[in-house]
Amino acid sequence: MIDGFVAFGEVTEKKVSKNRMMKTICILSGTDRPGSVALKVANYIKPMYEAQGVAARVVSLEDFPAEEVAGGKYGKELPRTEAFRKQVIEADGIVMVIPEYNGSFPGILKLFIDYLPFPEAFRKKPIAFVGEASGAFGALRAVEQMQMICAYRNAHIYPERVFLQRVKSLFDEEKGIRDETISKLLHSQIEGFVQFVDQVEELESV
Repeated sequence: MIDGFVAFGEVTEKKVSKNRMMKTICILSGTDRPGSVALKVANYIKPMYEAQGVAARVVSLEDFPAEEVAGGKYGKELPRTEAFRKQVIEADGIVMVIPEYNGSFPGILKLFIDYLPFPEAFRKKPIAFVGEASGAFGALRAVEQMQMICAYRNAHIYPERVFLQRVKSLFDEEKGIRDETISKLLHSQIEGFVQFVDQVEELESV
């Protein structure tokens, strides 16, 4: 613990089984706002996932080529968009870090999903959710709305969600999370989601 914060280094490390191929977890920062807290949270949890023996990569919607899809380019060849979304589609599991904008999730996140292949992009894909907001509910509304969309797209929803409320006072990108209970919930989600990804793969291979 550092000055009241719980640091990411305190997460339990997990050795990779010799019989299990390394999984890839995509941590999706769900906003295009420059310098967003969502991106800081995504970068913060990345080494925590790596400590669990998976390959983790952060994908930020700040880099989504929205100009390529402007004007409604559905069904057209979009090489930059396809390269961007490939990072997410090919992951074994997705962690969505979602801020709350105007009682919902950011519009860029919906635009990104609208340009994913339908229906296969999220079909049977394990997805977990971290909400963050300046308010008292930690993006609960935004996360629940996104859960509805992912369920419609036939994803496997990991039920253990984490909400970072009043995030500017709760979270520091270097020191960690000030609240010990929420930090434990985050660690529990990370460990549990890695196991969930393995279980989904075993289930789907039967």
